[in-house]
Amino acid sequence: MRTTRAIHAVERLKTRSGNPRFAAVSLSGGLFYLVDKSSGADQKVSDPLPLDDFVKFVDGYGPQKPRKVSKLDLAFEEQIKRSKG
Repeated sequence: MRTTRAIHAVERLKTRSGNPRFAAVSLSGGLFYLVDKSSGADQKVSDPLPLDDFVKFVDGYGPQKPRKVSKLDLAFEEQIKRSKG
């Protein structure tokens, strides 16, 4: 279960970045680090981190997924701006 969270975080990163060569490496003691294999050799992207910190790092690494906003959300944000101003 622990590695599943790390693997899913890396899969999200692969989708966001368009680079399928990212991988999570698991160490003893529950530590993980991120590796980029796109250059042909394993390039270490992060230091060994505990699971929660690793997932936060991977989720913040690379391009971010644009937030989906509905017309109602935009109208509500505009209404809030007008009421404050």
